Amino acid sequence: MFKGLGGLGDMAGMMKKAQEMQTRMAALQEELHTMTVTGESGAGLVKAVASAKGDLKSLDIDPSIFNGDDKEVVEDLILAAIKDAQTKANERAQEEMKNLSESLGLPKDMNLPF
Repeated sequence: MFKGLGGLGDMAGMMKKAQEMQTRMAALQEELHTMTVTGESGAGLVKAVASAKGDLKSLDIDPSIFNGDDKEVVEDLILAAIKDAQTKANERAQEEMKNLSESLGLPKDMNLPF
């Protein structure tokens, strides 16, 4: 169809790929809001669930850790679980973006913006 137009045929293909990538990235952005990861601390005594976008969704605390004398320990466990969930959320988002890049034939190490 685009023979004889030189590089314009390639340009049309690139534009189509770019449009496909834009559509798939928008879909992935929406999916990241529903994907969840769970961070833990204290051998599972505190669990934090976050979306792959890093939004904290829930916090589960085993009641056995509530002791008035251990307030600082409990706070540290909560923060550790939240940080673990946020780290896992970031890793999951990067993994999904890498998979998208590879499926579009882009280099594996290409960092697409979030």
